[in-house]
Amino acid sequence: MVNIIVQVSKYLLLAFMVFFTIETFMILQRRDDRSRRRIMRKQILLMVLFNITAYGVMYVVKREQILLFMLLLVTGYILIVQILYRVIYRKASLILLNTMCMMLSIGLVIQTRLGPETAMKQFIIASVSTMLCFIIPVFIRKVRWVSRMTWAYAVVGVLLLAAVFLLGRVTGGANLNLTIGGISFQFSEFVKITVVLFMAGMLQERHDFKTVIITTAVAAVHVGILALSADLGAALVYFVAYIVMVFVATRNPGYALLGLGGMAGASVIAYKMFAHVRTRVTVWRDPFLDYEGTGYQIVQALFGLCAGGWFGTGLFRGNPEMIPLAYEDFTFAAIAEEFGILFAICLILLCMGMYLLIINIAMRLEKPFYKLVALGLGSEYAFQVFLTIGGTTKFIPMTGITLPLVSYGGSSIMCTIIMISIIQGLYILRKDENREQLSELRSRIERERMEQEQRWRSEENRAYRTQRIQNKGQRIPEYQDELERRIEKQTEEGIAFRDH
Repeated sequence: MVNIIVQVSKYLLLAFMVFFTIETFMILQRRDDRSRRRIMRKQILLMVLFNITAYGVMYVVKREQILLFMLLLVTGYILIVQILYRVIYRKASLILLNTMCMMLSIGLVIQTRLGPETAMKQFIIASVSTMLCFIIPVFIRKVRWVSRMTWAYAVVGVLLLAAVFLLGRVTGGANLNLTIGGISFQFSEFVKITVVLFMAGMLQERHDFKTVIITTAVAAVHVGILALSADLGAALVYFVAYIVMVFVATRNPGYALLGLGGMAGASVIAYKMFAHVRTRVTVWRDPFLDYEGTGYQIVQALFGLCAGGWFGTGLFRGNPEMIPLAYEDFTFAAIAEEFGILFAICLILLCMGMYLLIINIAMRLEKPFYKLVALGLGSEYAFQVFLTIGGTTKFIPMTGITLPLVSYGGSSIMCTIIMISIIQGLYILRKDENREQLSELRSRIERERMEQEQRWRSEENRAYRTQRIQNKGQRIPEYQDELERRIEKQTEEGIAFRDH
């Protein structure tokens, strides 16, 4: 009976995931408010059903009370966050919030499957981060000098990376973490935000060669410290964000080509300098060459990807624990094994959907600083997903980067939630500016119309007034038509931008 429940549940979980993913992309095409709200309510229901099914099946299999406790915690988190956002931030992007909650749910389910203690730590970090990040959208809306702290961001970022380089501990051949008070911090995750803020501050107004050189030099210092720490995955993420932001700010493809060439050259240098990089490249080329040694991790991940087939083995019917670091670097392989390849494909599409939502917000922002910040953060997120899934599937050499919101990692999940909160703040700011512009437009056109009517009524010459009477039917409606056209245009832009 238990086996039947497990086998049926994997199809239910896949169905919930497929419908949620489809709804995420459908909402980008809907302009009607009622349709959007209906889709978002469906997504909340799908998330709740997904968690009830997953944790219910795990409880049936293991009979451990902590599984029911996790179900209550995760479901409560989803509902509380949804309510708080609707009360505090009515103008927030609820579809972006739904996507974040769904990815957190998937991550917590697979972490619970691999080890409830790890999942509990992940949940606590995610909950605390979410509560703390409720202040970020307010901060972005109220504090206008955020865009003027350019060099402060650079100094903070360099100091954090230097502290890890000098005082951190080596993990997997790289100097990644710094332990403070018994808590391990990976500062390179937080510097992903400060380096984007710095580059956006530098490039928001000036795009000349000197500014680009200064920006490049400071970005190179960040990447150089990471390279000396052998944290090459984070260095790649920084570098890609730099290329994207410089290209968008300058519209000069030459800078992008030079950046890509520099990245290729730096990769060759890293291959020559670091033994663990050469090992990863060798394993990527032929992991079976040393199956029981250096290739064991990637081979087990590939076996996990294939073992589940299209629909997965079902919860607790696979062996993801045989994959080393399945809860961190190879979470995607564990998901593919027990949830199936189709579920894993939907997860990739969901990550792409989140990236498209961020880009959609970025392209509608008018101020260069905010636009560059959103594009930089979105590029970091997308490239991190590419590095993780590409390394797990042996498309590229493994870099040790975690899958945002899904893999275990306190600093990673906290940083990602902060990034999403910043995007929400920019989204709300854009809607506020749009509303103010629309109000100003209405007032200005109405004022012009009233002035025109007053001039017409003040004319004393009857013959001229007769002529004006003939024109009144043309000119006054002309202003009214302009008002209607411009309000309609602003309203369409606001609807297209709202709640995607």
